[in-house]
Amino acid sequence: MKAIADAYFQLMKLALVTCLAGMVVLVFGNVVLRYAFNSGITMSEEVARLLFLYATFLGAVVAMREHLHIGIDSLVKRLPVLGKKACLVTSHALVLLACGLFFQGSWAQTVINLSVKMPVTGISMGTVYAAGLVFSASAALIVLNDLYRALAGQLSEAELVAVREGADPEVIAAAEHEPQRMPPGAKRQPADRAEVA
Repeated sequence: MKAIADAYFQLMKLALVTCLAGMVVLVFGNVVLRYAFNSGITMSEEVARLLFLYATFLGAVVAMREHLHIGIDSLVKRLPVLGKKACLVTSHALVLLACGLFFQGSWAQTVINLSVKMPVTGISMGTVYAAGLVFSASAALIVLNDLYRALAGQLSEAELVAVREGADPEVIAAAEHEPQRMPPGAKRQPADRAEVA
């Protein structure tokens, strides 16, 4: 099962890279054609917009699987293991509810807009709203997997904190070990002011 999930997310990363590359080619190519040859790719704007939409949603799913979203963990990381687990289960249940609502809305909009065509390419507008279906279904599966592992006791205490405050942990660790920068000409004050006489 893990192999299938890994293959699915590798495919998603490949689709994400393809979307980004397609956007660059279409937008940059269109700019060059307009300025150099007074011409252009007619469908460039619509297709680039669609690729940007899918890149955003696919990127969000990949980030969710790798727990890269930024959050505030200052309270949760101070709780005992049972408290961390309770917070994780509660937050994941709320995320599942949000995914369900998002899927329901995306499905309704996809069905409504299936017969509506984009003016230049003729692509169905349903494909725009289908991005929400891909996102909500994939996100729900990730959350369900994490929820199962939490309830089965398969998560370590560190993994029970689903988000991390701030940016990249390596950047934070480097900043904590780096000495404070002093303005030019300033003198470092002693740690204990009682020693200053």
